[in-house]
Amino acid sequence: TDGRFFTLDGSKLPGGRGNGEAIRSFIDLPPDADIVTMFAHVPGRKLLIAASSGHGFITNEDDAVAMTKNGKRVLNVKPGVEAASCRPADGDHVAVVGENRKMLIFARDEVPELGRGQGVYLQRYKDGALVDAVAFTWKDGLKDENGRLFSPSELKDWRGERAQSGRIVPRGWAKSGRFGGN
Repeated sequence: TDGRFFTLDGSKLPGGRGNGEAIRSFIDLPPDADIVTMFAHVPGRKLLIAASSGHGFITNEDDAVAMTKNGKRVLNVKPGVEAASCRPADGDHVAVVGENRKMLIFARDEVPELGRGQGVYLQRYKDGALVDAVAFTWKDGLKDENGRLFSPSELKDWRGERAQSGRIVPRGWAKSGRFGGN
C-alpha cells in the first residue's frame, strides 16, 4: 500500500512441507504497509495502478521488477493515501469505483503510461476514496465481485470522461463495490 513493488525469485522460496514463512521475512515491508495484490510476472504486460486518492496510471510490468529487498517505488503516495488497486491493463476501457459507490467508465487511452509517479485523476471524490479500478473490453462487459456480468447496454449510463465523479453503481452490484475478474 506504500506504492512499492517487490519481486521474489521462486527458487529462493522455501520448498517442501513445513509451517511456511511470513512474506515479510523475504521483503522489507514496513509494519504500516500491506500487500495490495500478488501475481506471477508476465514480461511485457501493462498494469493499471490506482491509489485511494483517485489517481492512477498505466505502467509496464517490466519497469516495476525490483530484485532488492527494499522493492521499487512505482506509485508515489502522499501521507494518508494508499495504493488501492493493481491489475492487468488489458482492454479498451477503464472502470473505477469509490467508497461512495459511484462508478465511472472511460476510454483506456485517457490514462497515461508512466514509469513512476502519482498519475492523473481517474475519478474525483468529494468524500471517500477509490476502492477499485479495472481495465476491460467494452464489448465483453464488466463483472462485479459476485461474478454477475453487466453488458455494454447496461453500462452505457456510466460512460464518461476521466476525472468525473461518476454515478451510483448499477442495481444488483456487489455490496463491496469491487470488480470481479474479467
